[in-house]
Parts: sequence; C-alpha cells; structure tokens
Amino acid sequence: MAAKKQDAGNTKKRKRLDNKTHESPSKSKTSNLAVSKKHKPHSVAKDKKQQMPPLTGRERRIHAKELADARKKKRRRHYTLEQELARLWEKMRRHEIAKEDRAKLVTEALQKMKGKISEIVGSHISSRVLQTCVKHCSQAERDTVFEELSPHFLNLAYNAYAVHLVKKMLDNASKKQLAGFISTLHGHVAPLLRHMVGSVVVEHAYELANAAQKQELLLELYSTELQLFKDLVSLKESRLLDVMSKLKLQKGSVLRHMTSVIQPILEKGIVDHSILHRVLLEYFSIADKSSVTDIIQQLSSPLIVRMIGTRDGAKIGILCVKYGNAKERKKIIKGLKGHVDKTAYHQYGCMVLVCILSVVDDTKLITKEIIRGFQSVLKELVLDKNGRRPLLQLLHPNSSRYFSPDDLATLSLSIPSLSPKDQSGESSLTETIKVSLGDEESKEDMAVDEVNKDKTSVDDSDLAESGKKDPLVRRQELLIKSGLADSLLDVCIESVEELLRSNFGKEILYEVATGGSDGIMLPTLDDKINSLHNAVASLAAMPKPADSQEEHVLENFHSSRTIRKLILDCPNFASTLWEKAFKGKSELWAHGHSCKIVSAFLESPDLKVQKLVKKELQPLIDRGILKNPKHKEQESQ
Repeated sequence: MAAKKQDAGNTKKRKRLDNKTHESPSKSKTSNLAVSKKHKPHSVAKDKKQQMPPLTGRERRIHAKELADARKKKRRRHYTLEQELARLWEKMRRHEIAKEDRAKLVTEALQKMKGKISEIVGSHISSRVLQTCVKHCSQAERDTVFEELSPHFLNLAYNAYAVHLVKKMLDNASKKQLAGFISTLHGHVAPLLRHMVGSVVVEHAYELANAAQKQELLLELYSTELQLFKDLVSLKESRLLDVMSKLKLQKGSVLRHMTSVIQPILEKGIVDHSILHRVLLEYFSIADKSSVTDIIQQLSSPLIVRMIGTRDGAKIGILCVKYGNAKERKKIIKGLKGHVDKTAYHQYGCMVLVCILSVVDDTKLITKEIIRGFQSVLKELVLDKNGRRPLLQLLHPNSSRYFSPDDLATLSLSIPSLSPKDQSGESSLTETIKVSLGDEESKEDMAVDEVNKDKTSVDDSDLAESGKKDPLVRRQELLIKSGLADSLLDVCIESVEELLRSNFGKEILYEVATGGSDGIMLPTLDDKINSLHNAVASLAAMPKPADSQEEHVLENFHSSRTIRKLILDCPNFASTLWEKAFKGKSELWAHGHSCKIVSAFLESPDLKVQKLVKKELQPLIDRGILKNPKHKEQESQ
C-alpha cells in the first residue's frame, strides 16, 4: 500500500512538471509579445519624428496665433468683427489720408457695427474705433450712434474702455442730447461718484453742463428729498443755505445725507473732480465743528495736491491750511514735495502756496519744502503770471495791485463753525461760493466793493487768518534768512533787461529794487539793491539803437513805466539813474515816449531829487518842452 501511494505521488509530481514545461513556452511567448507591444509605439513615434521636418520659429508663432484666435472666437462673440474693424481703423486714423477716403471708411465701419455697438463698445479695440468714427463721421451718423447707445449709457459709464467713448459722445452732443444724458443720471450721481471710472463721466457732464444742469446734479447730493423731487428748487437758490431755508429742510438730515455721500468718496481717494469740491464747500458752510474737523483731517495729506487744480479745490486747500492744526499743516506741506513748481505755475494752486506763506508758522519746514523748490526755478517763476504771486506775497503781502478782489476774498475765506467770533465768516464763505457758481452780478458787486475798500486802504494785512507768529517776523525768516531775497536779487541783476521788458517780471524787479513792503530787505541787502540800481541805470545809459525795430528801455512800454515808478518811489534809484543816464542828456530823452520818465524827476516827492535835476530841467520847462508838475496838478483839479 505504501509503495502504491508513493507511485501515485511520483506520477502527480511528473504531471506537474510536464504541465510546467508545456506552459512555459506559451507564457514566454505572451511576455515577449507584451514587451514588443510596449516598445512598438515608441519606435513608431520615433520613426514619425524622424520623417517630419522640425517647425521653424515663424511657423510655431503662426500655429500659436491660430490656437489663440480659436480660443478668442469661442470666448468673444464678435471677435471676427473686431478684427475687421481694427483693420479699417488702421487706415482711417492715418494723418495723410484724404477726407473723402476717411469718410468712406468711417461709414463702412459704422455699417458693420450697426445694432451691435452696445455689445462691442466694452472692448478696447472697438472703443478706439468708435471714438475715431464719432470724431470724423457726419452729424447724422453721430446722432444715430447716440440714439443706439442712449439706453446703455449708465452701464457703459462703469466700463474702463467704454467711458472714453461716452466722453467723446458728450463732447459732440447737442444741447438736447446733453440734457437727455444728464436726466438719465438722475438718481445715480452718488453711486457713480463712488466709482473710479463712473466718477469721470459725472465730472465730464458737470463741466459741460449749464448752471441749471449743474444745480440738478448737485441737489441730488444734498438731500434725499431733493433727490426724489428735483423740481422743488429754482436756479435762484444756488446755495445750499438758500435751498434749506426755502424748503425748510432739517439741518441734521441734510448733514447725515451729505456725510453718507462724501465719506465713501474720500475713503476711496476719488478727490480730483470739481463737483466734489463744490459739495465740500457747501458742506463746510453748514457742518458742525467736529464734522468739519474730520474732513480737514482726511484731506490733510498728499490728496490735497490733487484737489487744488480747480477753483473750488484751491479754496478747500486754503481752508485746510487755515484751520488745520500744526500736524495737519505739516502733512499738507510735505505732500507738496516735488509738486511745488507745478503748483506755483497753476492759476488756482498758486493761491494755496500764498496762503501757506501767510499763515503757517513753521518757517523751517516751509524753507525746506517750498522755498528750496522756488529757488531751483526762480527765474521762470518771476516771469510767469501765476508763479510770481507767492513771491509777491512775501515782498508785498495782500496787495490789491497784484491780487484781484476775488483772490483777496479767497484768502479771507472762513468756515462759520470754526470761526464763531467772526460775524462775517458765514457771509464770507457763502459769498465766495456764490461767485464761483457763476453769479456774474454778485461777482461784479463784490469787485466794486473791494475796489472801494482799496481806495481807502491799499493793503489789508488782516485778510488771511495768521498763526501765532508776527507776520513781519515770518516774512523775514522766509525771505531774508532762507536766502530767497539774495537769490531774487541775483536773478534781477543777471536778467535786468529781460525783466524790465516783461509784463510780469517788471513787478518783481520793482518790489526788489524798492526793498519790498515795510523796507524788509533794506537793512540787510543794501549793497545788492544798490547794484541792481546801477544795473538798471547802466542799461538806461546805453545809446539809442540804430535799428528802429529794437526799442530802448526808456521807450519800451513796460520798462519805461517801471523806471518811472521807481523814480517816484525810490529816491536812491532816482539819484543813481540821473547821474548815470540823464545828466547832460535830458533834452535828448525829453521828447516822445521817454519824456514821462524825465518828468518823473520833477514829480518826485523827495526834495533832494528835485534839487538835483532842477538846474538842468528848468530851461526845458521854460522852453515848453516839459510841463511844470505844479501846472499839471492845477489842470487836473
């Protein structure tokens, strides 16, 4: 039995071995096939790569562009149309193209866009094409585009590309179309002003609007009632105080509404627009002390530089300087760093600099940030209409000779809630607001009043609220100690002829030559002032030019009047000029335009000057060449 079991076990082992030997070839074959299958595609790919030639750089770029175009076509519905318009635009925007050819291209482009303008105007390409079309198309085509876009203007106002087309449409809009556009803004002015792009549209419409339309836009920002019922107020009530008194609006509700409008705009830093500056001025006229202080604190930063480019913005800047504390004033002055020259050249910005020089006590900071900026472009400032104003404020403060009544009113502007002792504070602010709103009659009345005041007092040194420091001490520190007066004298001596012949430079030269108001330069800079006198006298002593086209300084319109005024107001200059230029030659200059200068020696209030010239000029009076100044006075009486 055991032998049988052993034989059976051996047979089973042999079967297993046989099976293994039979199976191994097949398995090896399958494994070989799998390996060959794995390696076969790789080898085929290698063969294909060896067969295909490599792409050049240009072919790769073309292929990438085709793929990009395919993606854009899927993503943008009017991509093909935009490409066609771009090709037309490249032709129509050339300068050398004929008007007829451009008109054909514009018409073709507008035909392609018809009915789709509102859909494609959001693209930067289509927006540019449309702007060019609107600029060069006919009025009928322009009206068609306006009608197609009019239902979508509000949505387009928020688009960064479409906003440029909206502005172009407003520039070319008729009065009726502009009125229609402004009416579409009703109820949306405040939200648009809070938007970086939308605010540009509101500001552009505000600039183009007439007085009634401007008021329509402003009233919406004052009160909820006025936002709902815009016809409650007539054009006569242009100021917020008048509106409140007519409609009996509660001051608290108006303040809350205006605060809710103003604060988000200031937090976003959207402070460039004149409509906001108007709203802030009106807000200052009714706001309480804490509200005004908060606004001044927010604006006392580099933001103020972006505001002072408008008339009302400059007034806001002046009020911030006058009523800000030392820390806030410092921020404003530091914010002007790098912008001093541009601000000085600006029509309204220069008045903010005038206020800083008149009010701020920190003369070291002003010298560092502002005076140093002046000195780098001093000659250009002296010859500029606006640039000379801050310099004239230091030389002759608040002079009606150099500042208009409106300028002096702006410098005296005050905030009622921060000036409780000033009875005229509220009227001062509201009068200035009225003037800048365009009330021409009130502007003329104010100008007459200011002129009448100037007759009794030429200078009013109390116009602007000053700091604790004495104004004369402040002027000495800014003008003398800073070295600005020295630099001014150097410029006047080096460019004496150019300044004398200049319409604006002559005023600086006159003030410097006389030593400034109150003789502020005379004790310290006598020698340099005498050098300037000698420079002017040497120029006047030059012989008449042979060429009649070039006028002598004694015959030039601007220089002759300046020299005459210097003779009357500065005895030292008169003596120097007589000795160098007129002694022995007075008869030569006693004829023609220069005779007024010779007569000025006789009209001088200084007896020494009269005595100096009498011996030589008396024969000319006797011969009737010159008139006796006493006879002139009798004739005038």
